[in-house]
Amino acid sequence: MTLSAAAALLDVEWEHRMSNRLKSTAALAAVLISIVADNASSAETARIFWKDLRPATQPAAESVGLPMIAAKMPDRGETLSLNLQDKTVQLAGYALPVDREGDLVYQFLLVPWTGACSHMPTPPPNQIVLVTPSRPHRMSEAYQPVSVTGALEPGMEKSQLFLLDGASVIQSGYAVRKAEVVDVDVVPDTITQPANSPWRFLNKKKN
Repeated sequence: MTLSAAAALLDVEWEHRMSNRLKSTAALAAVLISIVADNASSAETARIFWKDLRPATQPAAESVGLPMIAAKMPDRGETLSLNLQDKTVQLAGYALPVDREGDLVYQFLLVPWTGACSHMPTPPPNQIVLVTPSRPHRMSEAYQPVSVTGALEPGMEKSQLFLLDGASVIQSGYAVRKAEVVDVDVVPDTITQPANSPWRFLNKKKN
């Protein structure tokens, strides 16, 4: 092999090694960017509770008597939290279908406790979220516990809810559109009906 041929062979080998090194560096950079993006996304999602959707002066959502108390308030529970406007939040509650086809639900009301709007009095608007899933969510029964993630939009909206004894118009104070919805086992800030409550039979649906 001549000297020039050997030099050419070394050049080819050097270029091959450099090419592989650049590919490895690019792959590593892509992985790091993905991790950073995921972490940033997680950091931007705020886990909230029902109390965060109401003024501090309003009784807690965990109170069984909240619907009756809110009805007597000057604003009837319509004061909304604008601090969370357009922020990506995660909130757990119970899903009450508004638009469904079989077991596929296209829109539902997220409420703080089982039986709300149906067997029990309707919560105030600032304790109801109108949710439109990014894809139809499969639901076997009403009041299925779910966790909803998406941009929170304060604003009064009315939805027609079809019940066994007829239709009812429900006003919600918030909406989450294109929401990610997953089933959960527990709603952290739910309530348990007291032993003397006519709706205590709803407690079993929390498990």
